[in-house]
Amino acid sequence: MKKRWSNVLVLALITGLLAACSSNGGSNGSSAGSTQSPPSNTGKEQSAGEGKSEVVNFTIPVLPDDLEAFQTVYKEFEKEYPNIKIEFITFPAGQFYYEKLRIQLSGGVEYDLFGGVLDSLVDTGIIEPLDDLIKANNMDVSGFGEMFEGMKINGKSYGLPYRKSNWMLYYNKDLFDQANVPYPDEDMTWEEFRATAKQLTSGSGQDKIYGAYLHQWAQTWYMPAVQGGTTIIDKDLEPFRDALQFRLDLEKDGSIMKWSEQITTGAHYNAAFQKGNVAMNLMGDWHVAQLRQAEAEGKISFDWDIAPLPHPEGVESNTTLELPVALMINKNSKHKEEAFKVVEFMTGSKGAEIFAKQGYLTGFTNDAVREAYSGDGTLKPEHINYFNDAKAVPEYPMLPGVKNIIVNGIFKQEGELVFVGEQTPEEAVAKIAERVAKEWGGIYADQFSIDK
Repeated sequence: MKKRWSNVLVLALITGLLAACSSNGGSNGSSAGSTQSPPSNTGKEQSAGEGKSEVVNFTIPVLPDDLEAFQTVYKEFEKEYPNIKIEFITFPAGQFYYEKLRIQLSGGVEYDLFGGVLDSLVDTGIIEPLDDLIKANNMDVSGFGEMFEGMKINGKSYGLPYRKSNWMLYYNKDLFDQANVPYPDEDMTWEEFRATAKQLTSGSGQDKIYGAYLHQWAQTWYMPAVQGGTTIIDKDLEPFRDALQFRLDLEKDGSIMKWSEQITTGAHYNAAFQKGNVAMNLMGDWHVAQLRQAEAEGKISFDWDIAPLPHPEGVESNTTLELPVALMINKNSKHKEEAFKVVEFMTGSKGAEIFAKQGYLTGFTNDAVREAYSGDGTLKPEHINYFNDAKAVPEYPMLPGVKNIIVNGIFKQEGELVFVGEQTPEEAVAKIAERVAKEWGGIYADQFSIDK
């Protein structure tokens, strides 16, 4: 739903991120956003080249925003594995990508590999566990850090992340300067965030300056609870009551736009921040690309930077929310060894460095990858290093149904009733617990589990 560093790549890649419908003329890709036909020639064939080596052809569906980046990484991959030929394809953006992919996989379309978030695909039963392949190929997984274990479902690795999303605090430096308020530092607590937002708020009506903007997504109000180690499927959801109350307090202070006003006016975090009357915006790493494009097009003139998310008392500074996006292998693939070579290259250190140069936060990281992501310092934000240095916790557990049933359903609906005054945070949390146990737990809890 969501989603770069040299001056040459920024406009092209960002346009693809925002439009999700770019066209690529490379020989190994296809038009992003188009509906693709099932692969017609996956498998092996005899090469006409010297030695008659076997050629393996893969057609790999990936998310629209990532199509061009995969094609760029593939140019380096095929130098090392010339016998593995890949065509990357995609489907419409958003949930339609997963709907289309699930339909094709259930219909027997022979995609050997595919990309996406695990929770949208793992319940198909068609994903190959990678543990034996990782061990047999002696793959270095240290660069994935805690994410490697955190992504395991029922104790097994069903995919490896080629990228991830992290959240940061974006701020308008000009508004801070005008109010003579110090810029956010790396150790701001949520209470300090609230106080700072109040300091920066002024005016009224069309001329009002808001101290902060919290988008309508449930993640923006529940992040303090998750930062503290609670997940949205835990039995004790008390931290989410406090998180709901915190958003209400910000609205009461007048330092953020009320949820009801956001809905009635069709407000959007990107347009709101670019307008220049919002001092702080809590958003994911993709907002960097949006702001860079806006600057390149002359749509914004104010100076901006990033700082870590505010954190609860007692929680380590620069603790952010993380959402990994993975490559997976079809358990019915006849070419699992070759498919794993793709996964190993694309998600490991070699692929990660190439993805990072294109502005992607990668699942695998090391010094070379961090340097590639940071760039040469000519592009904003000045403190991009905060992305590299962040301590991440899962935005939500990578389990089937969690995003659609719990995040976009239960948490969204019950939170909205709080924001329009129809129930209290206490009542909302009680209903959330009851609904999660019934609507999600009744379907998935006995089948899937994940470590925190």
